[in-house]
Amino acid sequence: MVSKRTEQMTSFIVMDVLEKAQEMECQGTDIVHLEVGEPDFDTPACVKEALIKALNDGHTHYTHSLGILELREAICQYYYDNYKVTIDPGQVVVTSGSSPAIFMVFSALLEQGDEVIISDPHYACYPNFINFVNGRCVTVPVYEQDGFQYRPEAIREKLTGRTRAIFINSPSNPTGNLLSEKRMQAIANMGPYVVSDEIYHGLVYEGAERSILEYTDQAFVLNGFSKQFAMTGLRLGYLIAPPEFMPAIRKLHQNFFICANASSQMAGIAALKHAHQDVVKMREIYNERRKYMIQRLKQIGFGITVEPTGAFYVFANAKKISQNSYELAFDILKNACVGVTPGIDFGKNAEGYLRFSYANSLENIKEGLNRLENYVKQKS
Repeated sequence: MVSKRTEQMTSFIVMDVLEKAQEMECQGTDIVHLEVGEPDFDTPACVKEALIKALNDGHTHYTHSLGILELREAICQYYYDNYKVTIDPGQVVVTSGSSPAIFMVFSALLEQGDEVIISDPHYACYPNFINFVNGRCVTVPVYEQDGFQYRPEAIREKLTGRTRAIFINSPSNPTGNLLSEKRMQAIANMGPYVVSDEIYHGLVYEGAERSILEYTDQAFVLNGFSKQFAMTGLRLGYLIAPPEFMPAIRKLHQNFFICANASSQMAGIAALKHAHQDVVKMREIYNERRKYMIQRLKQIGFGITVEPTGAFYVFANAKKISQNSYELAFDILKNACVGVTPGIDFGKNAEGYLRFSYANSLENIKEGLNRLENYVKQKS
């Protein structure tokens, strides 16, 4: 029989939408994809060149379990340059994407029944990592009128003797909003460890992202190369952890993952050292798309109280159209041929919302929103 903890794991609904869309495409239907959170840009040329060179130079073997030292040093330099925080390379472990990093954090941090505070809405996969290692998710609702930011007083009400961590994600998936400096400082001062998913850093269009390490060293940082550098398929991420946790995390990585891909690590060095202008160019294009999508969604009738300023998502209130986001998303896919993600994928408090991704060309976004506008007019 399948284990109970695997049976109880929820599906990733955005993948259900994508897979249904792909079935329709195989039957000849033209689908506009606004559901998938994957950069549509090509990986920067300097990164691809470094990857090819790495393969030709024989970087096809195991590396140190924590990762190639030059890459870990480059990550430390990146955090110093951007946030003025000093990190020792021994606090960094390079992973195959950020998912192994999340798994190792909670494996090292939680005993059975220990609690982790997460926002609602939240990235769909967070609870599955926590539940899989027998932790307990404690949700704190966040609201549209606050730009989906935590209210520190709401977190304090949920703190108990079993609270081991507060999970933050800024810029956020699914909302695209950032935590303010004041709220981040308040969370850092609450006592439990902070787990900060910073995977969308570098993709901020107004204001500036802040790292939790600017406010506390009692924190775990999750980051990677997939989003900022359009390197999803190279599967390269990293974890920054307090020094006292590194022996345990190193053992976890050795046993479960051995090391990240050697050639991808060499490509990561190139990304951090040479791809800055590529990121600037991608960010400018994302911002153009962001502004257009927000404007059009508001015109169509979706609610956006606080405009998102990071990542590549708009989380829009669709309650005037339907209270059931799952049924609505699949109905839009069927009748408008546009893929969108239902809010319920991200938590109970996200019901009635839809997530739109602008990680697609402006031409495709315009076509998709034209189709959506016609769909909404027919529904009203």
